[in-house]
Amino acid sequence: MPTQVLLLYYCLLILVASILGGMIPNWVRLTHRRMEFAVSFVAGVMLGVALFHLIPHAFSEVSGLTPNRPPEQIAGNLMWGVLSGFLAMFFIERFFCYHHHEIPGDDQLQGESKRCHGHEHTHDLTWSGAALGLTVHSVLAGFALAASVQHVSHGATLAGFGTFLVIFLHKPFDSMTICTLMAHGGWPPIWRHIVNGLFALAIPVGVAIFYTGWMVEDATANAKIPETVLAQALAFSAGMFLCIAMSDLLPELQFHQHDRIKLSLALLLGLSVAYLAGQLEQLTHAGHVHSQPEASQSDHSG
Repeated sequence: MPTQVLLLYYCLLILVASILGGMIPNWVRLTHRRMEFAVSFVAGVMLGVALFHLIPHAFSEVSGLTPNRPPEQIAGNLMWGVLSGFLAMFFIERFFCYHHHEIPGDDQLQGESKRCHGHEHTHDLTWSGAALGLTVHSVLAGFALAASVQHVSHGATLAGFGTFLVIFLHKPFDSMTICTLMAHGGWPPIWRHIVNGLFALAIPVGVAIFYTGWMVEDATANAKIPETVLAQALAFSAGMFLCIAMSDLLPELQFHQHDRIKLSLALLLGLSVAYLAGQLEQLTHAGHVHSQPEASQSDHSG
């Protein structure tokens, strides 16, 4: 399937998930416990995709380009990409303070207070700050989706399926955050739907930025993404997913002493889903080989 067609399908499904996510509070009674189970599961999927999919794919993109370089040097260079993605998402969360998947009451929205080791932390939650931070986050997620699909785009039916699955599962939480904050701010439903609809477009925007920013023309006038750029993009995406997963999981250790076994099982289930998604993805591109440059060289030599 052509890369553009597959990405179009992915983006349409994510658009639907994002729009429906903003409507979930109107249909389902959400509780703190249900949200924590869902967040733990999705964070497990995201963690698994970062470790099982994106980092190995990044390594495979560059390992064949410089066979004389030691593997530890190649891996070390890629870790700079992972660290960059982690820090980028860390600072976005730190300065926008948007990553919030609780079911807040009015008192929490005015100022959420939590106690950890005797220290009180207060975060003021506003829908505009959340929308801005989540939009930047979603644009980078679109960047990750495009890089993941491009990595195995040749002859792959489900290229980038793991990354798509993470975004598809996580996007409703982000939309729900924005719409819930707007509802508590007194905004009418029509404006909540408009903002949510605009927010849903952030993923396609990220996909477009990736292709317009890094696509180059090779000697045969075919547009492609350079392998080293693609490898760093995959590494950056892995770091970004690691940061998001940790920001969802680590607060459980500090603030959620209830249901520890069930929440741990939800995390392990998410990791299992990520692993199985990788296996499914591999089955659809079993014939894909990352040694096309060598093949082309042999053709010229012949």
